[in-house]
Amino acid sequence: MNKLSNEKRAQILAVLCEGMGINAATRITGASKNTVLKLLADAGEACAKYQDEAMRNLKCKRVECDEIWSFVGMKQKNVPEELAGILGYGDVYTWTAIDADTKLIPCWHVGTRDADSAYAFINDLASRLANRVQLTTDGHKAYIDAVEGAFGNDIDFAMLVKHYSNPSEAKQAQKRYSPSQFISADKRRITGDPDVKNVSTSYVERQNLTMRMHMRRFTRLTNSFSKKLENHMHAISLYFMFYNFCKIHKTLRVTPAMAAGISTTLWDISDIVALIPEETPKKRGGYKKK
Repeated sequence: MNKLSNEKRAQILAVLCEGMGINAATRITGASKNTVLKLLADAGEACAKYQDEAMRNLKCKRVECDEIWSFVGMKQKNVPEELAGILGYGDVYTWTAIDADTKLIPCWHVGTRDADSAYAFINDLASRLANRVQLTTDGHKAYIDAVEGAFGNDIDFAMLVKHYSNPSEAKQAQKRYSPSQFISADKRRITGDPDVKNVSTSYVERQNLTMRMHMRRFTRLTNSFSKKLENHMHAISLYFMFYNFCKIHKTLRVTPAMAAGISTTLWDISDIVALIPEETPKKRGGYKKK
């Protein structure tokens, strides 16, 4: 079996990180579709493991959280009855957190938009922080119990509740090409003493846009959606590795990882390739001679 060179691996991962889909990556690089998917899986697992270990004892001060909608396999309305309620078929939400100062993405969670996913995501976030933070979320009620369970009173928590022209349509805004007309927003204190001036979800919402631009499978109204949940999660892990460690933030002039003190150098795609463990050569089958 032919083995990809590190240069070829870097080329494939680079086009994926810049927003190309799997089929486009095969055309540009000349690699087969199975090769691209296998590399994506290997890189995604390596990136997820590295970031899970690196994102610890973070000294964040202001954190914003949000959920971004996508779907896997098919639209929710097309999910057959026997697959209804199974994660990986239909609507899938990626819960993200961002440090408002360093623009670091400390953690994320792929799941549904329910209380269980909120609990898993917020508890993961709490385990990575070294100090008390100010947290801002949207008005999703699942955050309230999740934050209380993970942080107790050791947090300054506020919600930014937005109001739209048609409240019933606002619930579906994340699924539409353009949301209802925005009218106003309320800043609500939930726990602690949050600074009203810093109650905002602007950074995390802008990050959602960046995700849609850098991952083809998040683009709306296309057929580039994820076909398997595993590949969806691998692509997200690769993207956040690229965003945190390789992509210089325009306002910071360094990467988020450098701004947060996690990395002292600027990474490139070859450094991500180096995270992928070497495969153990498979022994050829056959009969042993006696």
